[in-house]
Amino acid sequence: MPQNSVANKDTIISLIELYLSKWKFIIFCLIIALSIAFLKIRYSTNIYQANATIKLKEDENSRNLSELSALQSGGLGGSALPNVLDEIEIIKSRSIITKVVEELKLNTTFYLTGKVKKEEIYSNPPLNINFFMADSIVENISKSLYIKILSAQKYELSNIDYNKLLEFNDGERTTHSFGEKVKSSFGEFVLTPNLGTYGSTPGSHIEISLRPVHSVTESYLANINVSTTDKSNVINLSLKEAIKEKARLILNKVIEKYNEDVINDKEKIVQTTTDFITNRLQVVSNELEQVDFTAESLQKDNRLTALGSQSNIFLESERQTEAQINQTSTQLQLAEFMSDRLEDNNSDTDLLPADIGLTDSNVSQITNQYNELVLQRDRILKNSSNKNPTVVNLNNQINALKNNLNQSIENIKSSNQITLNNLNRENSRIRGQIYSAPTKERQFRDIKRQQDIKESLYLYLLQKREETAITLGMSSANAKVVDLAYASDSPVAPNRQIIYLASILIGLFIPVSLIYAQDLIDNKIHTKEDVQRLIKAPFIGDIPKGDGKLKVVSKVDYSPRAEAFRIIRTNIDFMLQKVDVHCKTIFVTSTTAQEGKSHTTTNLASSFSFSEKKVLLIETDIRVPRVNDYLNIKASKGLTDYISDKSLSVEDVTVKIKDNPFLDVIPSGTIPPNPAELLMSNRVNDLFEKAKTEYDYIVVDTAAVGLVTDTLLISDHADIFIYVVSANNIDKRQLHIAQTMYEEKRLPNMVTLLNGSVKRNGYGYGYGYGNNPNRKKKWYQFKK
Repeated sequence: MPQNSVANKDTIISLIELYLSKWKFIIFCLIIALSIAFLKIRYSTNIYQANATIKLKEDENSRNLSELSALQSGGLGGSALPNVLDEIEIIKSRSIITKVVEELKLNTTFYLTGKVKKEEIYSNPPLNINFFMADSIVENISKSLYIKILSAQKYELSNIDYNKLLEFNDGERTTHSFGEKVKSSFGEFVLTPNLGTYGSTPGSHIEISLRPVHSVTESYLANINVSTTDKSNVINLSLKEAIKEKARLILNKVIEKYNEDVINDKEKIVQTTTDFITNRLQVVSNELEQVDFTAESLQKDNRLTALGSQSNIFLESERQTEAQINQTSTQLQLAEFMSDRLEDNNSDTDLLPADIGLTDSNVSQITNQYNELVLQRDRILKNSSNKNPTVVNLNNQINALKNNLNQSIENIKSSNQITLNNLNRENSRIRGQIYSAPTKERQFRDIKRQQDIKESLYLYLLQKREETAITLGMSSANAKVVDLAYASDSPVAPNRQIIYLASILIGLFIPVSLIYAQDLIDNKIHTKEDVQRLIKAPFIGDIPKGDGKLKVVSKVDYSPRAEAFRIIRTNIDFMLQKVDVHCKTIFVTSTTAQEGKSHTTTNLASSFSFSEKKVLLIETDIRVPRVNDYLNIKASKGLTDYISDKSLSVEDVTVKIKDNPFLDVIPSGTIPPNPAELLMSNRVNDLFEKAKTEYDYIVVDTAAVGLVTDTLLISDHADIFIYVVSANNIDKRQLHIAQTMYEEKRLPNMVTLLNGSVKRNGYGYGYGYGNNPNRKKKWYQFKK
């Protein structure tokens, strides 16, 4: 396997082991995150989503009435489908939402409050509030009232929620009776209880929130979602609320108000047509009355009676001509009526009467298009102004259609007038042939003709008025309700799965990130691999961190630390097997102080002595001696005294260790002012020469090589140099000293040792094998 792949694999494994070694911290963070998620869900208000579906339809009122269908196609709900996007904007218009807010009283909200959260009550609130002021004033109030029910007759009123857990403000509290008129800064009101409802029991805390209608409208304009799909007339409405019933009522009310608005628009067109026909009926009625009076006068003055007996004198051609004259005159009169309507600028509406009987289909089509544009413009103007580009564009189209319609009517009038003149000439020719008809009879026939024309027009207008009257009461809604508003029993928020999943991810991400960041900036030595990566010298072993109770291992010791020193003892013997001397000299040093150098020296010497080998422990760290503390030695003289006082022998400064006949110690002695110069004395050489003849091992505790030069002065006496590296203590950057010593061979036969290693990256130091007879079993372990 390539070296890079092995290194990458080791790095990944080391990183995983690092996280596993911190499993307690990760589990703790995960529990904290899950606890926060639980509290979030516990004290969050559930939000439910209500949905409703409608379908925009064309108006199909009274399709069995043949001529009334023509009136409908004139703008009362034609065959063209509505513009869905425009209808969506109308549904979400401020005017419709404001009507919903006012009718459902959404600006007044009741809450049952607790220490942490509050719960809205809509359908059956525990209290009723009535104001002694106009609705226009109430709809602009922004205030919250906090009520504590004391009994069935009394309550406490304040402007501060004293029931809130973290509320430190003070406010005025007053006690009132239910039904009592209360004066406030915004007006007078009365509270009455709804006994038996949820939250009406004594001790309950209730908040009444009063908000301006326009503010509530703004919130629902943002919260009500109206959508559709491409090329579809189906519209979906949705709303999220804390109360399912409230959300359903709001959506159903929005649909209801939208349909009412559409019906009102349709009835405006019908009403305009009705008013036009009524006005024309009045004019035609007066004209018919005048013709009837003229005929009556003529008959009285000329004593004309039994005119029916003279009908044989009329030719069939004359009757046909007169019928054509009547029809042409009617069309001409209707064209003049429409022309007058177009030139009338004092009308309350721009809408034109639909299909008044003109035979020209072009006029009917233009009138329908004109009314549709006027209606669309008026609906947009409800929520806009005349400067809206859409309104300006529609006005231009309306004016163009109006001019086109005016031109068409003028053409109709011109053609009908020509036709009428031709018919009159033809009729005159026929009457000229009836030479025997009396002049007075011809005069009466002229009057009768006028009477027939006026009467036929009057009857036609009466019929149209009845048709429009029927349509006025038959206008249907523009939206068919496909699904009434409904809401699922499961809340859409808070989403428990998402919150718990997010808490687990965050609960894992934070500790993993902290552990990774800590490891990234960590410059300490922790493991054997760290030592071997920085120091190329052989690694002899590591000493696990002890529990701090025992500083020196004993002969019968099953602790991991004792086993570690036994292993190191064996490794030293293996490395010194080629050293052909009776006494083997072992030096122990480190980079800085407080790395466990003296601790290692003392325990290593003790471990060798337990194998019944004569061992001499020499304390050459005369600046900061520690061996005396580990072995509880109280000696007045030591190495420095031996070097400086030639009268002293090695035996004079040697201390026998109680209960260990194989271990002797030469303590450091009196701390001198010149330790380096003192160690350069020949007496040091004499000491080693003599000790080598009497002992099997000499273990020397030296000074830190990274701080002083003392160790280098006596390094030539060593058969092996143990370089102690303190785990979790020394900075990696300081180990360049050890590597330099090894590369330059300034420390003979140098090896490294890791002291104070702990369980890290998933590994534990399970030194020792078998059962410790002195180990006490845990309470849950049974004896075999």
